[in-house]
Order: sequence, then C-alpha cells, then structure tokens
Amino acid sequence: MTKIMTQTNNIWFPPEWHQHERCWMAWPCFKDLWQEHFTDAKYTYANIANTIAHFESVTMLVHPSQVKEARRLLSHNVEILPMDINDSWMRDTGPTFVFNNQELQGIDWTFNGWGKFPFQQDQFIAQNVLRHLSLHIISSDLVNEGGAIHTDGEGTLMVTKNVQLNKNRNPNLSQQDVEEKLKAATGCEKIIWFDYGLTDDHTDGHVDQFACFVAPQKIVVLDSDNPTDSNYSRLKSHIEQLRNETDAKGRPLEVVSIQQPSCELEDNARLGKSYINFYIANGGVIMPSYGEPEADQAAFDVLQNCFTDRQVVQVDCRTLVRGGGNIHCITQQQPKA
Repeated sequence: MTKIMTQTNNIWFPPEWHQHERCWMAWPCFKDLWQEHFTDAKYTYANIANTIAHFESVTMLVHPSQVKEARRLLSHNVEILPMDINDSWMRDTGPTFVFNNQELQGIDWTFNGWGKFPFQQDQFIAQNVLRHLSLHIISSDLVNEGGAIHTDGEGTLMVTKNVQLNKNRNPNLSQQDVEEKLKAATGCEKIIWFDYGLTDDHTDGHVDQFACFVAPQKIVVLDSDNPTDSNYSRLKSHIEQLRNETDAKGRPLEVVSIQQPSCELEDNARLGKSYINFYIANGGVIMPSYGEPEADQAAFDVLQNCFTDRQVVQVDCRTLVRGGGNIHCITQQQPKA
C-alpha cells in the first residue's frame, strides 16, 4: 500500500501527561516471539492493563481466536475490541494521536515490522482504530513507530538516527527529509537527534528506552556508573548531549537520571531492561520492576519525585522484556479532546 503525506494545518502533538480519554493495548498473539514465555506474557499484559484501568479506561485489541482467554484474565474495567492482529506492541502499530486545529486526529505511520517482520495485519491497526473512533486519518509515507519518537508537547521531538535513518526503514531519505516529514506530521519545530539507542535493542534504538520528557524542559534519562557496561558510553553521551541542548523554545533542559538495572543476556543478546519505558496515566505512572529490590526502589523514588501529583506503581516486567519491549511499548494513550 502506497501512502502520501496528508496535508495538515495546525498540528499539536500533546505530551503524554495530557489528560487521557483511554489507553490502547493489544493482546499477545505471536507465539513464535514469546516461545516458552507465551503464557507468562499474557499474564503480564493483563496485569499491566488491569493496573492502568484503575486510573483510566483501557481498550484491548484481541485477535478473534483469543477473546475468551483475554476476557478471563482481564478485569471487567478493560474493554475488548476483536481485531485481526499479528503482534502486541501498540505503541508502534497503533495511531499517534494529535490535535489538528483542536480536532483530535491520528497519524497512520507506514509500519514495516521494524524492518524485520512481514506483519500484514499490523499495517492496518492504526487506521482500523481511527476508523473505529471515527477520527480523521493523517497518512504518512514515513516508516516510523510510536516508540521511536517522544515529545514535550511544546514543539520538541526526540528521535534516534539508528531508527529513522536505518536502511531497513527509510533507505532513500536523508536526515533532512526525515526531519521534514516528522515536523509535518507532528507539528513539532525542533528535533533532537541521538546517534543510537541501547545495546541489542530489537527496535534498533527506540528513544523511549532511554529518554522521556516528564514535564516541559525536564527529561528523565537512563544512566550507568559502570564503565565496563556495554551501554555506558552511549548513556553518558545522551546525558552530555541533553545538558547542552535547548528545547523548541530555546530553553535549557533539566536532566534527571535513573541508574539502569542489571545486565541480563538471553541467546547472547542483552535484554532491554530499562526503567524509562513507563506509561503515564491519569493520576498515575505505571513503571517496570525486575526483582532487584535496591535498583527497583531507587528508580521508583526518582520517578515519584518527578511525578509528585501522581501515584507511581511498579509492575514486574521480567517476562515482558523477553519479547523485546516494555510497558511504554505495549500502550498508546488517546488524549482527551
């Protein structure tokens, strides 16, 4: 399917702390990804969805063959919407919601399975959700995923070169070309480019694994104090870059760091354990834990200090990272109109 960039007018990409109408998720259905962790993955998704449902409405896309199972594990507060899907990473396959002249609309990025998987059904999730909501679809021919971008809601966007300029995504586009398409779709005025993401990231380096705006001018980032760690130099370079950056309004940024959890390998690849990959809900923040009491508590304390007006809740994500993502990756907020 060929897409062209839909003409847009006055676009505003709201921050994730903007009031939500609901949270969108998708039920795990790709058994080849999870292998022996498939059942545990479903319980983890259900735990996250049920936790978010304490703060706001949740709608779960579920493959028609798995509706009965999902209903058994999900609380009555979670709505189920049957839909043909290949995988369960709603941040990347779902729409990116924006306001166009104060009207809620959604961006349908071109999705190519992170340049790795031929997920035919997931190409249509964004437009199917937007049609279900009767919202206008902003079509973009840029290959992009929701986890690859992050905004402050005031015109600043963060991305990584490893994703946006990867030959498996947009091989014929220059950095300037990508920047123009991102700005046209989101209405953002300044883009902060990082060179790379975390080691062995399945997505090639999504920004939501290591940096996240928590307020205007304020970013929480992943950090490491271990010079022998494979992420050490990357994380230090992110922090140094941000401390010398300004936002779209020309203001300096406050950088708050969280120490990364311990390194864990599976099949000789590093699991994407991060405390930055959290979901901001109405009145709450749902963040990961990894069964590491000291590190989990330290990360919790940092985020609770960042979100003094919200209740921070930790959910065990030791199974979730084995699928290649985390809480932010499996959720997508729909802003309140």
